[in-house]
Amino acid sequence: MELVKSIIILVIGFALLMKGADYFVEGSSSVAKRLYIPSMIIGMTIVAMGTSLPECAVSVTASLAGNNTLAVSNVVGSNIFNLMVVCGACALFAPLTIKKDTLVKEFPLSIICSVLLIALGYLGMKLGHIDGIVFLILFAGYLVWMINSVKKARAVHKEDELMKESGEYVEDEIRIIPMWKSILFIVGGMIAIKFGGDFVVDSASDIALSFGLSQTLIGLTIVALGTSLPELVTSIVAARKNEVDMALGNVIGSNIFNILLVLGIAAAISPVGFLMDNIVDTLILIIMSSAVLVFAWTSKVINRKEGIAMLCMYAVYMVYICMR
Repeated sequence: MELVKSIIILVIGFALLMKGADYFVEGSSSVAKRLYIPSMIIGMTIVAMGTSLPECAVSVTASLAGNNTLAVSNVVGSNIFNLMVVCGACALFAPLTIKKDTLVKEFPLSIICSVLLIALGYLGMKLGHIDGIVFLILFAGYLVWMINSVKKARAVHKEDELMKESGEYVEDEIRIIPMWKSILFIVGGMIAIKFGGDFVVDSASDIALSFGLSQTLIGLTIVALGTSLPELVTSIVAARKNEVDMALGNVIGSNIFNILLVLGIAAAISPVGFLMDNIVDTLILIIMSSAVLVFAWTSKVINRKEGIAMLCMYAVYMVYICMR
């Protein structure tokens, strides 16, 4: 009976994730269109922060309880999932076009954050209060950088939109809805994503436990994957709506948020243990990130074949995780 209940909650969770992501992307796209802000910037800020809520909630709750041994595994596992599965799956629906600024700025920044994580973690085999504060200061700097990027990009984007309206470009199919409704869609979608993620993680963990899987394996797989479901669903919905910039921005922004904000808050509250497995997983994250950067750099696009290759690489990683 408990197994049936868990399956029902799992289905409800997926339904909340799907519908919440749909409204979230629609509201965000409308705001971007109305305020003349590029979808990439919206993806790296509002959407990325919203879809990073599960990771933040899991890590902060664990830190307050003084039990955050799986915090790094959760974040690194989520980042690998975001990069390889979310980007890979999106590339199956629509080629992910990579802009030059993304290649030379945002993408390398996400790799630098991973290198910084492994460096600070290896020094003391933990992330202490000072490390957490360093991450939070860097996150504040990242936000300032994003705000400045919005100001610069908005002027250029507004000019492009005005040219579209004058008939010089073909108008895209983003539905502009009233601002109050956009905010309602964003907030409501975020809440649905948050609770949908919780339902999926909790019920999947219960189902896994009923089949005798260990808590450690559940933490490294189901929890990491579960807290990344919002990024997956939101990005696939964005890609299907031809908002590929938002899909990619969501992944890159979420990965930066997860390291700087989520681990920053967790370590500032309570020191986070850093295991040898965490070093290996973070190295794998850096290697995979570099591989995807090479894919993107060669043709300025991640096509379907490369998307399939990324999904296969993640499958190999999952086999390794289960075997070690």
